Amino acid sequence: MYTISEIAALTGAHRLGDKDYQIDWLLTDSRSLCFPQSTLFFALRTERGDGHRFIDELYRRGVRNFVVDHRLEQELPDTNLLLVPDTRKALQRLAERHRETFNIPIIGITGSNGKTTVKEWLYQMLMDDYTVTRSPRSYNSQIGVPLSVWGLWEQTQIGIFEAAISQPGEMEALEAIIQPTIGVFTCLGAPHQENFDSMEQKCREKLRLFQDARTLIYPADDPTVSKCVEEMGFQGKLIPWHSTGKGALEDDKEICRTVCRYLGMPEGVIAQRIARLEPVAMRLEVKSGRNGCTLINDSYNSDLGSLDIALDFMSRRPEREGLSRVLVLSDIQQTGIPARTLYTHVSQMARQRGVGRIMAVGPALCSCKDCFAGWGDSCTFYASTRELLRDKLFQQLRHSIILIKGARSFHFEQITDRLEQKVHETILEVNLGAVVKNLNHYRSFMKPETRMVCMVKADAYGAGAVEVAKTLQDHRVDYLAVAVADEGVTLRQAGITSSIMVMNPEMSSFRTLFQHSLEPEVYSFRLLEALIAEAEREGVVGFPIHIKLDTGMRRMGFDPERDMDRLVQRLKRQNAVLPCSV
Repeated sequence: MYTISEIAALTGAHRLGDKDYQIDWLLTDSRSLCFPQSTLFFALRTERGDGHRFIDELYRRGVRNFVVDHRLEQELPDTNLLLVPDTRKALQRLAERHRETFNIPIIGITGSNGKTTVKEWLYQMLMDDYTVTRSPRSYNSQIGVPLSVWGLWEQTQIGIFEAAISQPGEMEALEAIIQPTIGVFTCLGAPHQENFDSMEQKCREKLRLFQDARTLIYPADDPTVSKCVEEMGFQGKLIPWHSTGKGALEDDKEICRTVCRYLGMPEGVIAQRIARLEPVAMRLEVKSGRNGCTLINDSYNSDLGSLDIALDFMSRRPEREGLSRVLVLSDIQQTGIPARTLYTHVSQMARQRGVGRIMAVGPALCSCKDCFAGWGDSCTFYASTRELLRDKLFQQLRHSIILIKGARSFHFEQITDRLEQKVHETILEVNLGAVVKNLNHYRSFMKPETRMVCMVKADAYGAGAVEVAKTLQDHRVDYLAVAVADEGVTLRQAGITSSIMVMNPEMSSFRTLFQHSLEPEVYSFRLLEALIAEAEREGVVGFPIHIKLDTGMRRMGFDPERDMDRLVQRLKRQNAVLPCSV
């Protein structure tokens, strides 16, 4: 996409090194490395850590281009170091310069709720008519937005990007990166209110995203938004959208209708595409639970608006007949609403949606027990997730539809895991030292550049997939391999960060592959086409795959003699997936 020399000029970096490299990939998380030779790593400093600590590891894995904020003590041959005062700002500046090379419609979306839903639904409605680049999942932060905009490529006809802020002053950088031509304001609500002096201040900060947009689509029924839009003196075209009065999801559909009308889509086509909209990935995930339960996992965010959406979703599930409704809820954080006012409203909302039992987790909820006084024994309180997991009442849940709604800091994935957990009594003692000895024995016959794949499918053939995988990861094997996606998810949930190859990816598991960075082995054109289509629907670009050839066993794989030309040409015509190995 760019040479390292061009990137140095675009970011204003001082370049240390003179090697010529073509850069296609930007990396901020070392665990996501795929193509080291064409990757530029930004060593970001965040509250959680310092990216400079991973430079040595990435160098050993083949990365040769780094953006840093200081000279490194160690010498790394054949590298380019781009020295900048602030690596995050350098990332943003590069994305800004990249955005400026595109003269196409760019839809920028902000608001307190509904950003990801509107973005994904707009993609579903526009994908038949345009080549669309959009934010992956919820890449809407100071780091996520530049990585999203970097995904614009020469075939893109429309870009759709969401932007989120949590405090004043953050939107300026995001506006410079996205530079939207069409602005979409979903709604104004309580999230992150504690960081703003007033709702008007937060509204004005969000509206800064649209200061140079040609068109603004905004919620005209909200007096605060309407007032701020008028006061900001917007010079472009103003298009109001009006609430349907039927809930947040229906309002999100109305926003999509308004955008599509503006783009010239006929009403009949709009109606057809609205009718076929699919639920957004990562939200309201429905799973089968133990003891006749159905689980709705919605730990994606936690605020009043999203809680209302989730409760409404639970009430509409076809399984609801005959099942009691249980809400497992954590403290709702960063609303700016006084705790008693907040939880009194939550209590009323749950009652109105037909919830029969509440399991409330967190110190704030525990301090507001009187807000749920009318629930009696049907509302129980827990100081922590661990305390909930130990409670017999939780362990004995049966024939219920359970909504799991918690802020990320409460790690409610433990609850989902427990409710799905299957217990086995067989115990096998494995000598992991012998595993390491065998690994090193085989390595002694290999050339240093040869990569190693270790199979851990079927629970590592009964030896314990998680334990064996952790041992292999500690000894830096290049790949772990599993049979199906669920096995890979188990490893990810156990903290395995090594690259994982899925040997038999099922078409129903594609979203799971994307969400957990599991790399599928592709062995047929049917599988390849389905994977490309799903990746494009999900906004995934450059997802790593592995090509399987039929070398004579006639079980599965591309025919090396008949299929190669067709396979190569198909891979060249798309950018959703990229082969890492054959």
